[in-house]
Amino acid sequence: MSKVQKIAVVGGDGIGPDVINEGLKVLDVVAKKHGLTFETKKFDLGAAHFHKTGEVLHDATMAEIAKHDAIFLGAVGDPTVQSGVLERGLLLKMRFAFDQYVNLRPAKLHPGVTSPLATKDPIDFLVVREGTEGPYSGAGGSLAVTTPREVATEVSINTRSGVERVIRYAFELCVARGRKKVTMVHKDNIMLHSGALWKRTFDEVKREYPNIKTDYFHVDAAAMFFVTDPARFDVVVTDNLFGDILTDISAAITGGIGLACSGNISPDPKFPSMFEPVHGSAPDIAGKNIADPTATILSLAMMLEHLGHAQAAAEVNAAVAKDLATRTSGRSTTDIGSAIAALI
Repeated sequence: MSKVQKIAVVGGDGIGPDVINEGLKVLDVVAKKHGLTFETKKFDLGAAHFHKTGEVLHDATMAEIAKHDAIFLGAVGDPTVQSGVLERGLLLKMRFAFDQYVNLRPAKLHPGVTSPLATKDPIDFLVVREGTEGPYSGAGGSLAVTTPREVATEVSINTRSGVERVIRYAFELCVARGRKKVTMVHKDNIMLHSGALWKRTFDEVKREYPNIKTDYFHVDAAAMFFVTDPARFDVVVTDNLFGDILTDISAAITGGIGLACSGNISPDPKFPSMFEPVHGSAPDIAGKNIADPTATILSLAMMLEHLGHAQAAAEVNAAVAKDLATRTSGRSTTDIGSAIAALI
């Protein structure tokens, strides 16, 4: 019998539980086919839990989740809760506590999927977004709120160690995936301090990888080239905020946010990594069986690969690609999940 691997399942808000259930359906098929053993435990976290208890994520629950090998997350966010409460109290709290400093987001246009771009060139690149620093670190504050004298600051925290480790991860990923180029994205002509730190660190690390091509773009130029010439990118590494924005563009050019997967990865095995679709909770269609679970299933494939099951992950990706190539409109959430599971 294979080693038991423990998966913490957080359906979250809106369509999160709907799409997560389809991901678990596929996981069950993969486990049976490959003789893998997964132990899943569902954690009831999100808006409903917050309204019921007044808390988002208790430290005791965090400690329990920490004992798992990975986290499978559906969606976070609900209009009945003030913006930022669930996102920071649940999603970012886990990212920071479990040192998930790599936010990995593939950008791949599958055959049969329509892109808004006119280009016929393949789109297939990876964005490595720093996940625990930058403006999302929570440094800052407000004074004289709601008065004419109101002042608000949001400080971007960048450390040499934090920048170096995510840049090095991008280069190692480039080597491991047989890629050829790493592009760094920042804004060092305006953000003189953090930009200088990122650019100097990038220039130092790249010397250790002489066979990997490199280049640099300001974030505004990168945004333009994501749209006008996405084939020029292979592996992109950037800071937290820039990566958040750029990966929504990369999702838009590869079929939409409903196909975008991601991994919040801690390379340190003592912490669980977290895998989630990029899309939001879409509360207006929750429970209607019309949400597309594809991004969640692609995130599942990322989780399988991270847990050491490369062949199983490849089969999930292949099943998704085949389903997308032959997909017809009007299928339900459960129809799509069952179809992908059947292809495996």
